[in-house]
Amino acid sequence: MKAKKSLGQNFLIDRNILDIIVSCTQITNKTILEVGPGTGNLTNEIIKKKPKKFFLIEKDVNLINLLQQRFKDKAIYYNEDILKFSEQKLSNDKITVFGNLPYNISTEILTKWIININDEFWFDKLVLMFQKEVADRIISMNNTSNYGRLSIISNWKLAIKKIIDINPNSFDPKPKIDSSLLVFTPKKSFIELNNPRTLEKVTRVFFNQRRKKIKKPLSQLFDNYNEIAKKLNLDLDLRPQNLDFNTYYLLAKELEEL
Repeated sequence: MKAKKSLGQNFLIDRNILDIIVSCTQITNKTILEVGPGTGNLTNEIIKKKPKKFFLIEKDVNLINLLQQRFKDKAIYYNEDILKFSEQKLSNDKITVFGNLPYNISTEILTKWIININDEFWFDKLVLMFQKEVADRIISMNNTSNYGRLSIISNWKLAIKKIIDINPNSFDPKPKIDSSLLVFTPKKSFIELNNPRTLEKVTRVFFNQRRKKIKKPLSQLFDNYNEIAKKLNLDLDLRPQNLDFNTYYLLAKELEEL
């Protein structure tokens, strides 16, 4: 089966990496969702672990037909676009998600899942592969060059652990860049927001001018920016990458309370 560049397809073929992925979390007797299963190499390893229920979402109709022929009734198949799919409708159980995400929409998928979390998490684990450059941005801390909107939004409700970097030889066709495997686990406590898009707005305003001192974006968001700065103990000479995760969550909270 030839990979489609338009869908960002790179099929994972390295058995050692497949073993690492399925050992990241419990699968036996769990409800599992695999996003972008491709030709089914990871799918096959997950099935060996005997999940309670197994859902596959694949946009490529040719691949979904191949998967149905290969695995038959061992999974439930959806030929749909993950960006338009409502995962919450799949099961009342907490879902463990695996995904070798298409590089071209990986950040969109992750952001969609985080922003659409309501009162309760619909998943208990995300085991996801990204291109290394994107993974580095997801896990980066403040005062580093990779720190930005994606880092802040990703770390809001989720604890993130990097498992391994993966070189291009593990895929067919070989991508031109390295990949990284990350595991996301819901946090038990985090700063609650009425509308997660408030955090998107705050981070957008700050990082659209990341080289400017924070006085400028702060004044765009708040008429009383001096009071906010004093309340949160902010040095107005700092730049957006100097503020830690929690400061952005508190700024979003302040914006909601206006």
